[in-house]
Order: sequence, then C-alpha cells, then structure tokens
Amino acid sequence: MDILRNHQIIPDWAGLPAHIKAFSTTRHGGVSQGVYGDSAGRDGLNLGDHVGDQLHDVFENRKRISGHFSSDVIFLSQVHGIIVAEAELLQPGMEADAVIATTKGKVCAVLTADCLPVLFCDSAGRVVAAAHAGWRGLASGILERTVAAMRQKGAGDISAWLGPAIGPRMFEVGQEVVDTFTFKNDHAIHCFIEISSGAAGRKYLADIYALARLELGRCGVVQVVGGQWCTVEDVGHFYSYRRDGVTGRMGSFISIV
Repeated sequence: MDILRNHQIIPDWAGLPAHIKAFSTTRHGGVSQGVYGDSAGRDGLNLGDHVGDQLHDVFENRKRISGHFSSDVIFLSQVHGIIVAEAELLQPGMEADAVIATTKGKVCAVLTADCLPVLFCDSAGRVVAAAHAGWRGLASGILERTVAAMRQKGAGDISAWLGPAIGPRMFEVGQEVVDTFTFKNDHAIHCFIEISSGAAGRKYLADIYALARLELGRCGVVQVVGGQWCTVEDVGHFYSYRRDGVTGRMGSFISIV
C-alpha cells in the first residue's frame, strides 16, 4: 500500500532504485485558500496556474515543491493529447501530456484532479517519466507513446505506478467512451460496468486504473503498482474536478536524484 507522509503520497513501488525520488501531492501543505485550499478552505497546495487561484499563491506552492529537488520543477501545459516532451528541453508552458528524463536533477511532473497520473522508471533507474492520462489521452495512446519514448532513450525493463485518480465507483461515462476503448481492444469491455440504460443512452462505471493496466500490458509493462485511491470520494486529501468543478490541482513527480 502507498504511504501518506507529510502531505505526500509515497508509492509502494518494490524495486524502485534508491536514487529515484517519486511522490504525489495532496491538497494540503500550501498557502491557497477557499476552493483551492484544503478541505477546510485554507493552506491548500494547489499547483495549477490555470484554474483561477491567486497566482502568487500558486507560485509559492510551486516553490515549495521545487524545494524537494535540486532544480526548479517545470510544469507542462496539458491538453489531453499524446505529445511526450523531454525534461532536458522543456520550457514553461510547453504543450505535452508526458515528460521523460535521463539527466540527474531533472524533474518529470504532471498535474491532475481526477485524471490519472502515471510515473515510470526503468529497472536501472536511468530513464524516468510522468504521464497525464485522462480517458481521452489514455484511449489515444499517451502511455504507449511514453513507454516508446523511454525505450528510445535506452530504458530496459519498465515499471509504472498509478497515482491518485477518480475511482471505479465514481467514474460514470457514456457509451461513446466504452466504444472508444473497445474499438481499440475488445478486452477493454471488462473495465466497464453498465449501470443504466434508457432514452438518454447507456451509462457505465469505468475503471481507469484497469484501463491503464490493460494499455500498459499491451506495451510490455507488466510491473504496475498503485491504483488504490479515489480523488472524488476522498474529499479530505484530494482536489476533484468532477466533484467540485472549480478546484485546484495535485502534482505527481519523479526524478533521478
């Protein structure tokens, strides 16, 4: 089981090399207030600069995160696509939904508030990556693209950790989402449970963790851990766009240190 320590989620990731630092944040431990705060509306660690929060609060929160690393964290402009950036070439605001690194001190980071953050590392700890996988990006192949980019950089056996995302009891979707995944892979149907049908169409509960595991397995990534959280249900620890609409963003990070 993952460990919650000092407002951070530390992956229960067997075999992760000792020189790799990886964690996800919660909504606690910063300076944001109101809907961007913690569950009591204060001291929130919102890391999103595009959600309406006071920018000076966001910058302070990001500064606190950069303090955990030897260099400043550069955040992507995420667009639910399949572009994979290189941390060594990353510029602030670059549009991408995944980032890889092979250089000590460079940080791979993604922001989420229900979408799935996935952290990657090869067995020798030479190549690391972080990917933002909403259902659109997941269906389009963002995880496959990330794994391929890591292998191009010489990654050996790759393992992955699934960070906090919307859980299978809360992720209601329509038929179009089911069709998108099953068109690509018949086995994806097992990641959905039908809960209603009628004039408005069929509704399902989707397991984004299971969908990610299925996609990773197709890419040859067989050691996959994590997937125990639900951002919607756990109001105390997580921001959730689906639950609250206007809300902050958590971050997931991995670096060679």
